[in-house]
Formats: sequence, C-alpha cells, structure tokens
Amino acid sequence: MNVRTILTGTGCYIPPVVKTNKDFASQEFYGEDTHRITTPTEEIVEKFQGITGIEERRYVPDDMNSSDMAVIASRLAIAESGINPEELDQIILAHNFGNVIKHTIQTDVLPALASRVKHSLGIRNPNCVAYDILFGCPGWVQGIIQADAYIKAGIAKKILVIGTETLSRVLDNYDRDSMIFSDGAGASIVEARPASETNSGILSSSVQSHCLDEAYYLYLGKSNYPGADPKIRYIKMKGRKVYEYAMQHVPAAMKDCLDKAGIPISELKKVFIHQANEKMDEGIIRRLFKLYNIKDIPEHIMPMSIHKLGNSSVATIPTLFDMVKKGLWDKHELQTGDVIMFASVGAGMNINAVCYRM
Repeated sequence: MNVRTILTGTGCYIPPVVKTNKDFASQEFYGEDTHRITTPTEEIVEKFQGITGIEERRYVPDDMNSSDMAVIASRLAIAESGINPEELDQIILAHNFGNVIKHTIQTDVLPALASRVKHSLGIRNPNCVAYDILFGCPGWVQGIIQADAYIKAGIAKKILVIGTETLSRVLDNYDRDSMIFSDGAGASIVEARPASETNSGILSSSVQSHCLDEAYYLYLGKSNYPGADPKIRYIKMKGRKVYEYAMQHVPAAMKDCLDKAGIPISELKKVFIHQANEKMDEGIIRRLFKLYNIKDIPEHIMPMSIHKLGNSSVATIPTLFDMVKKGLWDKHELQTGDVIMFASVGAGMNINAVCYRM
C-alpha cells in the first residue's frame, strides 16, 4: 500500500529561566589561548547580539533534565495526535549530551533518554522500541527522516520523535560562544496514512556528513580559563569554520531536497531552519534563492526564534514548528497544503533537509 508519512501531533517545552544579554555584563571572557579578552564586556555582548541576533536565551530549572523536558513535550504531542501511547512502534530521541545533572559536567546516557521517556510515559508495550540518536543539531530532523524510512518500509506505523537538550549544563562561562546556547525540547508524532486519504506528508529529504577537516568544528574541550582542570570539558566551536561550512553546503542540500520533491521554490511557504545564528540563517536563505536565480526573497518565509530562545540545538526546529503551527509566533501561520522545509546543520559536520506538505 502506498503510504504517506505525516506529523499528527506536536508539543514543546520552553524552559522558564530567562538569561538576557545583560546578565553577562560582569562576566570575564578568555580566548582559546587562555588570555583574558580586554575588550569591554558590554562591547563584546553588543557585537555578539549584532551577529547572532540573540537577545535572550532559556535555561532549564535546576531540578530538571533533558529527559524531563522530553517527557513534557511528548505528552503534548501525544495528546494532540489523539493516539494511544501503547500503539507507538518507536521512540526516537535526539540529543547530544544526555542528562547532565546541575553542578556536574558528566553526561548521563544510561539508560538511554528514549528509555527514560518510555518509562515516564508508562508504556508497557515491549514492541515499542526506544533509542537515542546523536547527529549534532540536525538530530530531530534526522529522527524524522528515519521515521519516514521505517514507515515507508512498512516496519512502523506510529513513531514519537523528540529533540531535547540542556546546553546550559555544558557551557564554559569564560568562552564568548557560551552566550549562544540554550535549552529546550520539542516532540512530534509521526504516522503512516494511506496516500489515498491525504495529500499531506513528507515529500523528500536530503542528508550529508562531512567528516574530514570538518569533523572537529564542534567538539568538547577544556575551559578557556587559565589553570582550568583539563579533565573537565565543555562544548567548543570553531565559529568561523561552522559559518563557512554552513554557507557552502546547506543551501545546496535544501535545493536538492526541494528538487527531489518536484516542488518549485515559488511554492515554498516556510523554512524552519536550525536557529544557530541570525546572519548565517539569513545568508543561507539568500543563497538558496540565488541557486534558483531569484533575488527577491518572500517576506516572512523564515520564522526565527533565536532572538528570544537562543540556540537549543536539536530542539530549535521542533519547538519553533510547534509554536508556529499553533499560531503562537508573530506574523507566521500555516495552512493545510502549505509546502514547508526543515533544514539543519551541526556537529559532525552534518546537514539535512526535509520537504513537507501540511
């Protein structure tokens, strides 16, 4: 039977702790060479906001972890879809650092976060297979691509796909890049539907991994603070390299995805791109349209949450999609039949894109 893969329910958890740029005013920053950066902090923060667009970010409360957020987002997605959780065939959970208990720096992935979510949801069905994936920031999109493959292969009919992250727990506070990252979780129920019943669903996907020179553009390294314990490691990023990589490869992957779907770019209503850097995301969209020899980009084609929510890695796309879908994001709405795209880039280095009809 010809089937389509559709998203029948979504949910998200936006942490309540707001960290503004002003909160970094008294912070001392150090470079990779462990030398203190003498530029006034106010100037550093102002330049940071001008490049990234980030004004605020959200941190998880001390008594919560990545898996806790994932459970909340999952319950909302399940409720909206109306399914019985016992009917789930798989739970795919994307993250990068597992649970990191507050005031520690140790990643906890035993048991897997997907197993913890299944436990918290009280799902008894042993045929509901729960597992984690590590794919950098594109993890949730990759989970959607995997779910589509299992559904198209006839292996599964209902899958819960989650992206959750607490990057605030792996930050080096002495590194300027620490101001980028945040926390959050988003979840979606992905189901099979007979093609005869709906025109909605996943139309195409595109995925690439570049793992030679690009493999260590994001990595775990010691603090920039002089004399810091080298055994304690934090998230690190070669920002210029990441920017150049994304600008070179992401637009081409998005075009490949759109072309596979046979959809003209004029029909693309929204692009939900990983919220990593405002200028980078805007540049990617410009280059995508340039590949089609189009200079004028449609207004409001790219919802942005990075200004208030920061970069929550695997959670940026599912949280933003959930809010736009539910009419909770200014100037953006979705209608049945709209063609949208999910696109992401992150550690690995990995890129992916999904073309979807609402």
